[in-house]
Amino acid sequence: MNKSVKEFEGGISLFKLKIMKVGLFIPCYVEQFYPNVGIATLELLEKLGLEVGYPLDQTCCGQPMANSGCENESVVTTKLFIDNFKDFDYIVSPSGSCVLHIKEHGHLDNVYELCEFLTDVIKVENFEFEFPYKVGLHVSCHGQRGLGLAQSSEIVGQDFSKMRVLLDKIKGLDLIELERKDECCGFGGTFAVAEEAVSVKMGKDRVEDHLKNKAEILTGGDMSCLMHMEGLINRQGNPLKVMHIAEILNLAK
Repeated sequence: MNKSVKEFEGGISLFKLKIMKVGLFIPCYVEQFYPNVGIATLELLEKLGLEVGYPLDQTCCGQPMANSGCENESVVTTKLFIDNFKDFDYIVSPSGSCVLHIKEHGHLDNVYELCEFLTDVIKVENFEFEFPYKVGLHVSCHGQRGLGLAQSSEIVGQDFSKMRVLLDKIKGLDLIELERKDECCGFGGTFAVAEEAVSVKMGKDRVEDHLKNKAEILTGGDMSCLMHMEGLINRQGNPLKVMHIAEILNLAK
């Protein structure tokens, strides 16, 4: 295991890590537009000492069809996903929305969003590198309300965030406080097409919250949401950089 990532008592043993077979699930939009996020996810998992496989026949999981009301048409892609990943102990993806789709439509209990996997399964204790920037964290709706990666403000309960747990382990990283920390960015897949004006306004509000609180980096676990906000940031010429959380965590040597 790489020296930059340590285990803590109660975590998975090094022996179990070496025999654990992890399947890397890369969503189609990451593969096509942000391959660097897929590469960062792979490198990070390998730094943790994991054996990672990538089924070459994997395709879109079918989420866009299911979310558009064409659930029957997504059955074929879901079945293909199950067949492609049937030989892996765990399936890991840098996308909460796609993971949620597979959990709900494929009924698999061994598929994990990346940060969920790192906190709940591997139980990473520390990342020994410095990232001296002010970072704003965007928690996507599917990850937060579907997978339970963070507490929702509309529910009374103890505040928590699995992504924040990981970011807090990085030296020098200043995680800023947002005024509306769990507000939707307005992407919503096909919602951004069907309700373009509303989607853009929601995205601008989300970006403005980060700018107002002096964020230098905007991060999150779903590249679809980050893609939506990055487009708005670039069009407005704002001095805010967008990075998927896998890219930040992969800076560990």
